[in-house]
Amino acid sequence: MQKTRIPSIDVARGLLMVIMALDHVRDYFHASAFAFDPTDLSKTTAVLFFTRWVTHFCAPGFVFLSGISIYLSLQRKSKKELSVFLLTRGLWLVVVEIVVMRFALLFNFYFDVTIFGIIGVISACMMLMAVLLHLGQRWLLIMALIVLFGYDLVPMPVLTSVGFISLLPGHAVVISYPIIPWLAIMMLGYGAGQLYDSAISIQKRKRLLIGFGVFALVLFCVLRGINVFGDPTPWSVQKTSLFTLMSFLNITKYPVSLLFSLVTIGGALIGLALLEQTKTKLSSALMVFGRVPLFYFVFHFFIIHSVALIFFMLKTGKSWAEVDLHFDKSFGGITPEGGFSLGWVYLFWIALVIILYPVCKAYNHYKSTHSYSWLSYL
Repeated sequence: MQKTRIPSIDVARGLLMVIMALDHVRDYFHASAFAFDPTDLSKTTAVLFFTRWVTHFCAPGFVFLSGISIYLSLQRKSKKELSVFLLTRGLWLVVVEIVVMRFALLFNFYFDVTIFGIIGVISACMMLMAVLLHLGQRWLLIMALIVLFGYDLVPMPVLTSVGFISLLPGHAVVISYPIIPWLAIMMLGYGAGQLYDSAISIQKRKRLLIGFGVFALVLFCVLRGINVFGDPTPWSVQKTSLFTLMSFLNITKYPVSLLFSLVTIGGALIGLALLEQTKTKLSSALMVFGRVPLFYFVFHFFIIHSVALIFFMLKTGKSWAEVDLHFDKSFGGITPEGGFSLGWVYLFWIALVIILYPVCKAYNHYKSTHSYSWLSYL
């Protein structure tokens, strides 16, 4: 069976990839990136807060879309074939995370730290989905809802903890994305995949996507307003109405909370509905990024880090020999005195996206005109 793609899913994925790059540029370029969390209301500004907050939609949106894509893969693969693919691709992504992405993030070969990031959690979720998809779509959807609504009530520190874990002397693993809640988001996406069955018309799908999305956002507002369940950090009245709104929206990503899931997945559902049958130059450009997500993800980190390190040395006057790449001394060789203002961050981000487009377009063309099996892993 010929591989078919859903344009709105590719556009949505591409949009998330572009927004995600803003946060990664901020991590390496912004002057306060090493000083405080941009969602810390005692230190942040409104512009900085929302620069960070808008990127909250990226990881859950991408994992949710991965779940939909797994469901759609059943149009051309049996469950056994899909299980084998998910297991092998998951194992490949583990290698990408601990070898390629580790170097892209840190630029060192010291065995001091490994960061278990979004690629790592997606790989783990894919390998688990290789088994779980045999339970059936309905059961996976029920399990996803139980986890998302229940893990805030039942303490599971081993499964939802984030931070440093020491495995060997002199080496630690940084866990940012605990598997269980992110697996639930992927299973939720798998359950939502049935909305893209050929028996469902586009207009009906749009109504359902908007309906479920609005329901999730209303439930978020209700639970957040009650302020007793769904997120470990309650909101409070602040010095201005704008900061009070920021407190209301300041939900927990590490580890992902129920309210975080509701607002981000709710937004993703509405976004998917709005992107149905959208045909513009912008959507066509975003579709290019959305069709080569792993290539984009890895390549954009190498560009960001390389350029940031060059600008850091130019600004501080340090030579390459003076750059310390140890994780406890810097973040990939960059220390706080090398940072820039938020305006420069946005300029660097726009330039990055412009640079990435022709490269991703060329790779997408190569990928779409060749049928090598290994391309499905990239």
